Amino acid sequence: MRGEIKPVTDGAMSNFARNVFSVLERTEYRRCERGDDLHDIYRLRYNSYKNADLVSESSDRMVYDEYDEKPNCYKLGVYIDANLVGTIRLHVVSKEQPWSPSVSVYPDILIPRLEAGERFIDPSRFAADLEWARIYPQIPYLILRLAGMACFYFNAPYVISMIRGDHVAFYKRIYNSRPIGTPRNYDGVINTVALLYEADVLAIQHETFSRFPFFQSSAREQRMLFSAPPGSLTGPLTVMPSLP
Repeated sequence: MRGEIKPVTDGAMSNFARNVFSVLERTEYRRCERGDDLHDIYRLRYNSYKNADLVSESSDRMVYDEYDEKPNCYKLGVYIDANLVGTIRLHVVSKEQPWSPSVSVYPDILIPRLEAGERFIDPSRFAADLEWARIYPQIPYLILRLAGMACFYFNAPYVISMIRGDHVAFYKRIYNSRPIGTPRNYDGVINTVALLYEADVLAIQHETFSRFPFFQSSAREQRMLFSAPPGSLTGPLTVMPSLP
């Protein structure tokens, strides 16, 4: 229900945060594993990456790969007023389920950590609709909110992901991300140079929530989005954002 978003109104919140909250109130998150909604996400990826010259021309105008089918993969769409405006893919990576794009490129760095019992969230396939992003510059924050939410639900301290050089400043500003690997080629559906970055999301949560209070989420919202394991949904699952 929409009424669950109640940001503080004591004057301490920045105008930026208020603007994000105003859009969050009209936002829905949707988990998609099959059907037209999933194809819409794949097409949004293609349009976004083709505009950035990261993918080649494709007759089906979709971007997907083997990691979309892994049993630790959550594919999520972000909707404003029922319009698909963004998407992200999250892998919950552990010793038992060690599959993710970052692990495939940096196995020498990440597999020993998994073997030692660490777990982390690997976000990838971050994409926003170009036209909607011009109207709502808050969209990247609505998308990235999902990665932090997964950290809290799965008790995975770290967001570890490959990012492009022109996106480094954004991740440093939001999550104090730091480099943990040298640049490497990321070949496949998307051809680019990968930069491996880590954010200790659980350690900086109080600082993050103070600066960006819209990144908070209720246990109910987290549970609704992530409690059903990948492959178990028969249709898309739509969840309204809610705060603790």
